[in-house]
Formats: sequence, structure tokens, C-alpha cells
Amino acid sequence: MRLCWTLIRRELGGYFLSFTGYIIIASALFLTGLSFVVVLDRLRDVASPVPVTEMFYNTPFFWLIPLLACPVITMRLFALEKFSGTYETLMTTPISDFQVVAAKFIAAMVFYLIMWLPLLGCVFIVRYYTADPSALDLGSIGSTFLGILLIGALFISLGCLASAMTRSQVAAAMMGLGFSATVFLLAYLADKLPEPGNWRAQALAAFGLFDQMHDFAHGVIDTRSLVLLISLAAFVLFLTFRLVESRRWK
Repeated sequence: MRLCWTLIRRELGGYFLSFTGYIIIASALFLTGLSFVVVLDRLRDVASPVPVTEMFYNTPFFWLIPLLACPVITMRLFALEKFSGTYETLMTTPISDFQVVAAKFIAAMVFYLIMWLPLLGCVFIVRYYTADPSALDLGSIGSTFLGILLIGALFISLGCLASAMTRSQVAAAMMGLGFSATVFLLAYLADKLPEPGNWRAQALAAFGLFDQMHDFAHGVIDTRSLVLLISLAAFVLFLTFRLVESRRWK
């Protein structure tokens, strides 16, 4: 366990000791700021009956943040190890393959959550200028962050899988973006479908990330969404683990 925490600290240090981490945070902060400019513009003349978190989710910039940031966050996790020649050295240390995958995933998730912290500041700014207590509903804020966490866990796991498949960080970022865009496209198709009838439509409806995130932003936590997102992320991480473990078969 000590080696696992050491690897987590090492991965986190890699984000903050390079320009990449700060560029990711600055880009996410820029998009978050643009989103709240839209929110403040809507609140300027007419009071809104919905929480600020739901208004933020409905802005056109929300999905750009996890879609673009997660592949860049994860592109270095395995690909850089392979490119620099430290991958085999890491795998020969007294740490299991499962711990390596878990440590890299946890480090990426911690950085992902740090990237979203400015969102809290934006909510408090809205609360200050609107003088509306409902703008700072702790329940909706907590559920929104839970949704952001679960959506991010799915996209981060896809990025981990992409990074484990190649030794090029650019290729890993492109494949991770492709995986995430595929899930996003499935969510878009699920959102455009009418009420699910046959089993295919019902299976596609399970990828309705828009409806799930809408519930989270509205302060509603559906256990079906929790189970689905956690299961999908766990399955993709299992595939990553099997891919990392496959080096033993060569």
C-alpha cells in the first residue's frame, strides 16, 4: 500500500511539475468562467426558477470540459512510461498490476477534481451578486459535483485504457478523445430517441448521460445512474488492467 501511495504522489507531482497540468486547469477555468458569464447574463433581468447548477449544466461549454480535459489528463499515464523506458522498471517493482492501474487512475481523478474546484468559486460569486439564497443550495451543489465526479470517472477510465494501448502521448490523447466522443454520441442519440420500446432502444437509453447529469444538477440522485456509471468505469478499468497484465503473456 505504501508503494501505491508513492506512485499516486509521483503521478500527481508529474501534473504540477509540467506546464501541461497548469494549461489543463487554466483551460477548464476559462470554460467554466464562460459558462457562468452565460448564467449571469440570464439572471440579469429575470429570476430563474431552477438552481444555478442546472443553468450551468445547460450552458454549451459544460461538456467540453470533461470531453477535452480527460484525454489530456490521462495521455501520459502509461504512454509516457513506455516512451521513456521506465514502464518495465515500474512493473518489476514489488507492486501489483492492479495497484499500478488503481494508483494512476486515482491520481488522474484527484487532478480532475482539483481542476473543477473553481466551480465552487463561481457559485459563490453568483450567490453574492444575486443575493438569492436558492443560488447556493448545498444539496444541488453536492449532487452536481457527484455527477461531475462519476462522468469524469468514466472518461478518465477510457483515457487510461487509451494510454495503456500505445507509447505515444499524442496517440493516447486522440484515442481517448475518440472513446469519450463515442460515449457522448451514444448519449446524444439516447437523448433524441423517443420512449424506449425494444431492447436495443432500452440499452441505448442506458447511455443517457444528459438526463443523468440533468438529475444530478437538479439535486436528484438516482441510484440507477450511480450503478451504471460506476459499473462502466469499473469495466473499462478492468480492460485496462487486463491490457497491462498481458505483457506477462508476451
